[in-house]
Amino acid sequence: MTTLPLAGIRVLDISQVMAGPFCCMLLGDMGADVIKVEPPGVGDSTRKSMGFRLKGEDSPGFLALNRNKRSVTLNLKDDADREVFYALVKTADVVVENGRPGVAERLGMSYEALRAVNPKIIYASISGFGQTGPWALRPGYDLIAQAMSGVISATGHPGGEPVKSDIPVGDLGAGLFAVYAILSAVIGRDRTGEGQFIDASLFEAALGLSVWATTELWGTGKSPSPLGTANRMSAPYQAVKASDAYFVFGAANQKLWLAFLDVIGRPELADDPRFLTNTERLVNARELIDLLKPIFLAKTADEWVEVLLAAGVPAGQIYDYEQALASDHTAARQMVLDVPHPVEGTFKALGFPVKMSATPQQVRHAPPLLGEHNEEIRRELAERGLLDGTKGDAAR
Repeated sequence: MTTLPLAGIRVLDISQVMAGPFCCMLLGDMGADVIKVEPPGVGDSTRKSMGFRLKGEDSPGFLALNRNKRSVTLNLKDDADREVFYALVKTADVVVENGRPGVAERLGMSYEALRAVNPKIIYASISGFGQTGPWALRPGYDLIAQAMSGVISATGHPGGEPVKSDIPVGDLGAGLFAVYAILSAVIGRDRTGEGQFIDASLFEAALGLSVWATTELWGTGKSPSPLGTANRMSAPYQAVKASDAYFVFGAANQKLWLAFLDVIGRPELADDPRFLTNTERLVNARELIDLLKPIFLAKTADEWVEVLLAAGVPAGQIYDYEQALASDHTAARQMVLDVPHPVEGTFKALGFPVKMSATPQQVRHAPPLLGEHNEEIRRELAERGLLDGTKGDAAR
């Protein structure tokens, strides 16, 4: 097996549900030794979530977010188990937690407490709204983050009911931003010898991913509103209906606009004052699409996509997830994996969304059973002299 970039980095994952587990899985995919610390008996609450199962008791959601980890069960309210946890902290580089502000402190696992055990620890805390500010103590879910960051206000169709992004941009975005901060802190620690505290939140992730939409507010003074599939900066750039189905295309610059007009047989529109430049096309976007609608009804979606692509105009069919995952391109990019599992046999999971040429990622560990590595991890601590192997209590 190729040595992965994060081999030798140990991460303690004391998070649950999505943002923290996703962050830690990405670190594990790159080679980190991720130890998932879970409450005895119940574990990560996502193990019991969702209304469907494959074969075992763990939900497909848990399986999707927890590969390349080992599991140890510790009751962090119990003194003896907390000492085992502190022993693990002495061996760790990174700790990731996603409780509401104040919870970690009550359990004796705040940044200050763990820094006293290991001064070099990098501690990432992921919460709904961050550790400071008037909303800090509010419970945080992706839905709330999307609502209060402005994302929902600009999603959906004009005049329609509020619509959230089906992709949990707050949760997954917070996990991604936490990875970026953790790796930066690891590099910084190599120079300074010091760890640090990382404060990430679902709210700021959703807001941070709004970097494009917010330019409309600051550029025009008007808050972005829902546009359906249309684009705020280019037109035409959206979904349109062919004779049999919808498809998408984007004539996002002047060259593509002229090529698009040749494809649809309407070159005279290049001289129409309403559509001369992208600026005019955006102002008159509704009028433009209404003019184009009858033209698209002349061919099927597949036919339009074929002729547009041949002319160099970006276009694509609208696939559901079953179609997308079954595509030849998905297979070529190895984006569906069959992951071996001690209970499921194998299960399907998304592959690695970025490729590393010299150190390709690997599924080294299936998503762990609850407490699957209890004995193994305690034995490792005992071998390091951090745990009494006979009594199972951490060395004091």
